[in-house]
Amino acid sequence: MRALLAALVPLTLVASCSTAPESGTPSEPTTSSTPRAPAPTPSAPSEPPLTTASPIAPATPDGPAYSTWPLGERLLPVRPDGFGVVRPTPPTLRERRYPTRDVLAPPPGGRWTSTVGPVTDEIAARLAWTPGCPVALADLRYLTVAFRGFDGAAHTGELVVAAAEADDVVTVFRRLYAADFPVEEMRLTRLDELDLPPTGDGNNTGAYVCRPTTGQSSGFSAHAYGLAIDLNPFMNPYLKDDVVLPELASSYLDRERVRPGMVLVDSLAVREFARIGWSWGGDFQSLLDYQHFTATGR
Repeated sequence: MRALLAALVPLTLVASCSTAPESGTPSEPTTSSTPRAPAPTPSAPSEPPLTTASPIAPATPDGPAYSTWPLGERLLPVRPDGFGVVRPTPPTLRERRYPTRDVLAPPPGGRWTSTVGPVTDEIAARLAWTPGCPVALADLRYLTVAFRGFDGAAHTGELVVAAAEADDVVTVFRRLYAADFPVEEMRLTRLDELDLPPTGDGNNTGAYVCRPTTGQSSGFSAHAYGLAIDLNPFMNPYLKDDVVLPELASSYLDRERVRPGMVLVDSLAVREFARIGWSWGGDFQSLLDYQHFTATGR
């Protein structure tokens, strides 16, 4: 099993929530229904002030203005704990907006569409799964769901989740689509991506990834069971002490400055996942994981 996913996978998954190293770093969260104060700012370099100059590419007659940061191209220095060094959010990413690159054909006529099916061998080849992972492919389901991009267009995303949760998860994304909640990207995470060095700028909305439980040297995360989903990770970062994931997303720790794609207290995404019995990482007590929704409470 690739040496048990290279000793349960190097924790450098781009934009993955709750991917803490094994000692002296974030541990598994606990949850609470008590409303919490806005997240504290981590001990990381402060951002330069916003200016009146536009940090994004100007709008054109063909579409809206977009961010210009070269995604996935600039590697971060790696900390002793294995994460990238937290850096201030580049100005062009402080109100992040990119057009979606289609993996699947967009829904016809922009209408809501979805499918639920088995995880075939072809799909498994594009998935961070090996035979040593804790759930068999037969117990997972491959979903396609329509989503609205930050480009305003309709797109088709793909997720793999536990078979027992598949139909309920589809209903959540149907309601997000009806509300025009924007999602930048929704595709499967490949096995080889788990070994990539950190760039701190990922924003893939994803579900199944076979990787370890946060802060432990053994066991698997809820993602490895198809029981967790990360929604717009860059707009909804993870925070524990001085760890921010993605590492360039510190600007989005300011939850009072509402921007598209953010998940907020009592927002539609929180209510919809609660409706199907899933909890939200923004309610965790020992850390904050705004991107993270889970059927297991962790």
